[in-house]
Amino acid sequence: MSVKKTLTVLALTLAMPVVAMASEGADRLARMLEPLQTYEARFEQQILDASGQRLQQASGHMWLSRPGKFRWEVAAPYQQEVVSNGSEAYLYDPDLEQVTVQALDQRVTHTPALLLSGSASELTANYEVSRSQQGSAETFRLVPKTADTLFEELEMTFRGEQLRGLQMTDSTGQRTAIEFLDVRANHAIDDGIFTFDIPAGTDVIRDTH
Repeated sequence: MSVKKTLTVLALTLAMPVVAMASEGADRLARMLEPLQTYEARFEQQILDASGQRLQQASGHMWLSRPGKFRWEVAAPYQQEVVSNGSEAYLYDPDLEQVTVQALDQRVTHTPALLLSGSASELTANYEVSRSQQGSAETFRLVPKTADTLFEELEMTFRGEQLRGLQMTDSTGQRTAIEFLDVRANHAIDDGIFTFDIPAGTDVIRDTH
């Protein structure tokens, strides 16, 4: 999976709402996520190969507001942004002077992490959810039931009932691990943060898939 596609998937992962689910682990995950209306944090991201060797490291800031609005900014080592206004998502690469625009895909099998801002009544049908706990850390493992997905496994880690980490594994064994820092939840976020103004001179690509 390319770095750019990984960034898009992870950002979209943070945009879907959760409703009650059947299993004990799924029920617990729903109770953790349902009260979440807004979320803001710094993040540290690592991409690791199947052997655990680090391929890339990045850092940035993210904002989320339910339903379906988010902004994901990578500041270093390269600049990149993914912004959703709730109906469309914009992937902006300033180095290429290019922005890709696509409709926000509500199909949970195609946007695996739309788990924090929306409603996913199909979640139980599409994922097997299991839960483990070590000390104050609770980890939920989500495995898609179909092969038509961009990842093989997604893990969400909470501490003190607050989301602190995401880890996604693709079919090659490559892992993308994100740690959230300086977390703020359910506070007022200016809605303008979820508007993307296309810079003059930027090439616009509309993804219809």
